[in-house]
Amino acid sequence: MPLFINEVILSEISWQGFERLLNRLLILLNYSSVRLVGQSADGGADLIAHKQGKRWLFQAKKWESKVGLSTVDKTLSALVKYHADVPVIVASSGFDSKVIPQRLKLQRQGIPLQLWDQSKLLQLAQSISLDPGSQFVLRDYQAAAVRAIYDSFVDDHRRKGMVVLATGLGKTFVAAEAVRRISQGQPGLRVLVLAHTNDLVYQLERSFWPLLTPLQDTAVWNGLERPSRDRAQHASVIFGTIQSLALIDDIVDALGPLDLVIVDECHHAGSSTYSLLLERLEASKPNGPYLLGLTATPWRADSIDLIEIFGKPLIVVDLVTGLKRGFLTNVDYRMFTDNIDWENLRKLPNQQLSPKQVNRTLFIDQWDDAVVDALQSTWAEVMNPRAIVFCGTIDHAATMRDRINARRFAKAEAIFSTAFRGVKLSPVERNRILSDFSAQRLDIICAVDIFNEGIDVPDVNILVFQRVTHSRRIFIQQLGRGLRLSEGKSKVIVLDFVSDIRRFAAGIDLQRQLGSNDSAGALRIALPGVVSFRRLGAVDTEGESFLKEWLADVAAIEDAGDDASVLKFPPLIRS
Repeated sequence: MPLFINEVILSEISWQGFERLLNRLLILLNYSSVRLVGQSADGGADLIAHKQGKRWLFQAKKWESKVGLSTVDKTLSALVKYHADVPVIVASSGFDSKVIPQRLKLQRQGIPLQLWDQSKLLQLAQSISLDPGSQFVLRDYQAAAVRAIYDSFVDDHRRKGMVVLATGLGKTFVAAEAVRRISQGQPGLRVLVLAHTNDLVYQLERSFWPLLTPLQDTAVWNGLERPSRDRAQHASVIFGTIQSLALIDDIVDALGPLDLVIVDECHHAGSSTYSLLLERLEASKPNGPYLLGLTATPWRADSIDLIEIFGKPLIVVDLVTGLKRGFLTNVDYRMFTDNIDWENLRKLPNQQLSPKQVNRTLFIDQWDDAVVDALQSTWAEVMNPRAIVFCGTIDHAATMRDRINARRFAKAEAIFSTAFRGVKLSPVERNRILSDFSAQRLDIICAVDIFNEGIDVPDVNILVFQRVTHSRRIFIQQLGRGLRLSEGKSKVIVLDFVSDIRRFAAGIDLQRQLGSNDSAGALRIALPGVVSFRRLGAVDTEGESFLKEWLADVAAIEDAGDDASVLKFPPLIRS
């Protein structure tokens, strides 16, 4: 079988696919923090990567003609914009005769321009190990999950299964490793991986690459690109969006025979679009492909039962179990009660109230300065502090960024994907910020609408919640951004300033679960996870006691809608 980079693929692949081939090659060559940034308004860069303490900038050109001096000029301009050190131009058709002398001239000036042509790419691909999985060590629960998937795929007549692993426990890694194991006994294995967004499709492909052999090629079918018919029918693993593939009536003919269909973030799979596509694929049917669902948050707001679609979970390791057994980093969760208006609390009528009614009475709205005070104080508590601040609006994220930077204890940037006052964060700026954060050149990200699903930042050790979210799934996903284990990381400190009574109910519930011993044989972590209530910088035991008594039925309150009458006047009021 040919390598994933070969002359045939290089001749027929799209320019997007060419950039992603280079992305995969760099990962397998042990470049770190590799980020694909190529898109419109990318500022002259296609990929950013790090190696030997330097930031490398790659400009990839899938052209029929040779690359000339104008591309060299654009690459050098991008070098400045992205604060990079080593420029590399990768050209499928080689370089104009004037480029080589220019490269030598630049090198004499201290600019280490590198030129990679097709022969260089093929040479680098040949140097990659054919056994990529040997470098990974599975944790016990990951090994158990892989075995469960493998056994179910081989022996289970139901032809379906679901894996539930909390954010940070590596559900995508488990799926990729299972594919690798199955492929060893079935070399021609063909897999379709489904997701609900373009970004997630690309991230999944990237996550699978280190566990696929160089003999297994991948293809993407989404709203931005579509493989040729030949590649769609022969690629080892296809990554596609549900929206794009659901438009194909004869999807079985378009994709060719499949052995395994994986649905990532499968809590989305109750929609009619998913149902239609899975039915057309004949997934989980006797003669159809095996169906595997992956999720960290298996809750749906409607009545659809995921077990009916994917079967009973093959393995479940939830967030609390992960914390108790040391699969996730220790958590020091601090809920701040400073903005509770205790005087107004006395005025609540003696009747059942909705969360919206209580929130309007109970909370003081603005306290950004107090948030920055707490963040600055926490900054000295951990080694190599790095933080994500979850904000409710773009304007708020910009405000928090400016207030943090004014204190000069850390460097912060705001990041968002939607438009702010008619202006979007440019791709150059967004990718530079994410690259700086990944490379530890930036300390704090003030985020609005990212870092919920599928963003890996394992060394983050401080989270700040200022964004109200009534979705349990989003709350767990945001919390999971800081729970990943990382070398030198002893715990994650969570500073929760969310002004919603349901968040206090969620905190009380997490505190109760962490303190229980209901997991038989659980390995207690060295520093047990804790949830505490804080006021004026100190532990607020009185406020905690009051809230626990008032919010006794935490499950009903945590899941209540804005207008549900679930809260009654508290039986005691603090003096």
